[in-house]
Amino acid sequence: MTNDDVLAEFRAAGALMEGHFILSSGLRSPVFLQKMRVFEDPPRAEQLCKALAEKIVREIGPVDLVVSPAIGGIIPGYETARALGCKAVFVERDGGTFALRRGFEIPAGARVVLVEDIVSTGLSLRECLEVVRQYPGEILAAACLIDRSGGRAEIGVPLVALATVDFPAYPADALPPELAALPAIKPGSRAAA
Repeated sequence: MTNDDVLAEFRAAGALMEGHFILSSGLRSPVFLQKMRVFEDPPRAEQLCKALAEKIVREIGPVDLVVSPAIGGIIPGYETARALGCKAVFVERDGGTFALRRGFEIPAGARVVLVEDIVSTGLSLRECLEVVRQYPGEILAAACLIDRSGGRAEIGVPLVALATVDFPAYPADALPPELAALPAIKPGSRAAA
């Protein structure tokens, strides 16, 4: 799938929104990707995650385990793991920091890929990576459906993105006039930093 193909799927799902949005990072943007509109449609989610799995195999090779940050990464992590034919687990908040819970394990020698939905700053993947590094698996890469940082997000491992875009994002005190004139909406799930 090309960048345009991926964005067309988001548009068709009503998931590519325009306005004035407060991102989870606290930055402001005229574009928001409401990925849950994509994930509410299982065939669409399956198609995108299958394409991501194919790209992971082309670029990284076989994978034994997918680890995702909860909540946003659970569905794409599961669907990508299903396409890869491997297990999927997730890290979740435990007292404010990510932890591997529910009896999940990362076996020694397991070839691990972290899978996220959308990457803006890479914070969730970096936090997930800190947890996974405590286990004996081999971390190959991170992957996402859309890297909205334009390839600038630092994860700490290579990032495989199904699509890479460079939507503008601004600090709240440095908005262009046309964005500042619109009311700000916070559609994401994580509290702004």
